[in-house]
Amino acid sequence: MARHIGIVACSPEGSALCYRDIFRYAGKHLGEHAGATYPVVTLHNLPLERYMRAVHQDNWHTVADMLVTSARALASAGAEFAVVPDNLMQHGVELARSASPIPWLTMTDLVAEAIVADGRRHVGLVGTKMVMFGSTYQTLLGIRGVRVDVPDSADADAVDAIIFGELIYGDVVPESAQRLIRVIEGLRAKGCEGVVLASTEVPLLVDSRNSPLPVYDTTQLLAEGALRVAMGERPMPVRGGS
Repeated sequence: MARHIGIVACSPEGSALCYRDIFRYAGKHLGEHAGATYPVVTLHNLPLERYMRAVHQDNWHTVADMLVTSARALASAGAEFAVVPDNLMQHGVELARSASPIPWLTMTDLVAEAIVADGRRHVGLVGTKMVMFGSTYQTLLGIRGVRVDVPDSADADAVDAIIFGELIYGDVVPESAQRLIRVIEGLRAKGCEGVVLASTEVPLLVDSRNSPLPVYDTTQLLAEGALRVAMGERPMPVRGGS
């Protein structure tokens, strides 16, 4: 039997993409196995506005408490491990682990694994300003010998405005896609060998088909990783650890 996946939803768009991608991977992967059982996926959310209020107050313990609330609800529904398809909230996961009734599979670890496996030594990062100029990926990749570059100030402001002004509401604007592509071209000019799409909504505009650089889609990597855990092809994450 496949393990039961729990999605802790923060951004509605990003969480919906993760749910979709889990079953897209399942359709491709399990189609090869006669009689295979698809995993059960349960989603629980608290309002994004509550998360963002806590983040803007730099109150990560409140973020962690909210994540644990969802994890408990998911565990009660039968989920055996949790994922949160939101790059900004990954820091809160580290604080939530010890009080969580189920373990967490984190997108940051999966992204780092993929970049190292591809032999990349220099990548760009595109997401919200809090992710681009924070430590969500920089520390994890840095200790693996991977240099991380971010857009310049004007480009970072533009990306942040696109995410918070359009993408979290599901608005897809062609001009914004072109703007993001130019931002990634700027990262390529800095010598980046790939780009981390470190916002779960950015793939609504940019993906492997139109990006000037190879992409590391954090939502897709999380969805694939969750499916592999559910099918027993990847070890269960350790409760209280990675």
